[in-house]
Formats: sequence, C-alpha cells, structure tokens
Amino acid sequence: MGPANGCRISSLRIGGTELLRQGERYGSFPMVPWCGRTENGRFINGGVPHQLPVNAPPHAIHGTGRDTAWRTARTGPASAVFMYELGDPWPYSGVVTQTVELTEDSLTLQLGIETYDVSFPAQAGWHPWFLRNAFPGDKDVQIAFTADWQEERGADHLPTGRRIGPTPGPWDDCFGMPDGVDVTLTWPERLELTVKSRAEWVVIYDEEAEAVCVEPQSGPPNGLNTHPRLVTPIDPLEVATTWTWRRLA
Repeated sequence: MGPANGCRISSLRIGGTELLRQGERYGSFPMVPWCGRTENGRFINGGVPHQLPVNAPPHAIHGTGRDTAWRTARTGPASAVFMYELGDPWPYSGVVTQTVELTEDSLTLQLGIETYDVSFPAQAGWHPWFLRNAFPGDKDVQIAFTADWQEERGADHLPTGRRIGPTPGPWDDCFGMPDGVDVTLTWPERLELTVKSRAEWVVIYDEEAEAVCVEPQSGPPNGLNTHPRLVTPIDPLEVATTWTWRRLA
C-alpha cells in the first residue's frame, strides 16, 4: 500500500506474478469522493453550486483521494486501515476510511465516507489497472461479465442519461449491475480473478495496450449531478469490493 500516494495498492503478486500495472499513477487507487468524470467540474448541493478543479479538461475526474496523503490508522499481518480528512478542494468537511483485508485467495477493500456537519453528495469506488499480459508470451487477459445495461456515452465521455444494451468492446464505458458487480478476468490457462461488489455500477476501460481497468463504484460517471447519493450525519456512504483468485495451472 502507498498511503502517501493516494492510498493506492502498488502491487498485487499471486504466486510471484505481478497483476497490477506498475508506476506512481497506476496500481489500484480509490476514487473518492466522486468516481469518473464530473461534468465541467461542477455540481450543486441543495441549490449551492460548487466548482471542482478541472484535472481532465473540461471535466473533474476520479476524486481527490488519489492525490492525497492518507494516514495509517492501524496495521496488522493481513489487514490495515487508512484515513484522510476531506477538505479543499472538496467543499465539505468529513473523513474517508479505507480498510484492506488480505487472505491467501482474496483481497477485500472497503471505503467509508462520513460528514462532520453538512450533508453532501458523494461517490466511492476503485480504479485498478490489471496487466493485460501478466504472463509475458501468453494470451491477453479476457474480460467476462453480464450487465443489465450500458450507460450510453456521449461525445463528451459522459453518460447521456439513456440506458442501452451492452455493446462489444473496447470500452471506456459504465455498466449497470443492480444485483451487484461481478466481473471475471481470465489469463488463459494461468489465473482467474473475480471482482465483486454490492455496488451497482462498474466502469470497464480497456483501450490501452498495457492494462485493463475494472472499476466498481457506487454511482455512474457524473453521478454527483445525475444520481446524487447524500452522505448525512446519520447515513455514511459505505462500499466494498472483494477480489478472489484461483490458479488455473
């Protein structure tokens, strides 16, 4: 883990094989307090407009957590807890907690967002970069999932509000899974890894040669505006994902 670098997982090795793309921008990072793109970096909370930094022009992308130094609250042999205080450039105060638990064949991540005062809309999720060729010389990873719908993507890379039938890849697209995210990555004849979450949206991004991304998240891109989920003093936002793997050879 890299608590000083956005609390990202920098490495996940199974039987000596690295599964995550290496580099300070990669690994797997939490997206919080919003996921994906927020249109023009703007959202409204109870009639109050807010402007976020536009870090993927013309939009604001992936939250502030990945650019923040988190503090380590607790560590153990196979678990850890990390936290950071919400604040500028996010316009509300609160705290984000990430819990990590590792077993021989699974990794469970949990995110929680609490407010100290004013209620605000928020999202949470994860952005892992899985290596397309974790086993050099072997076949590319295969992505398998069944979605109820795909969020139609406009020219501005934001959902249009229409839900369409899932289309073939390559994707930079959000899919709806109301029964929970369930995506299987298979490195043929080598390893199978399943990403599951009770979250109902997942973004699949596989347009780059090096890696593929399977991003479970609590709402769709631009959801601060289109699907606001309020964090209140008595109702924090909590989301979890579990990755389970098994060797095929």
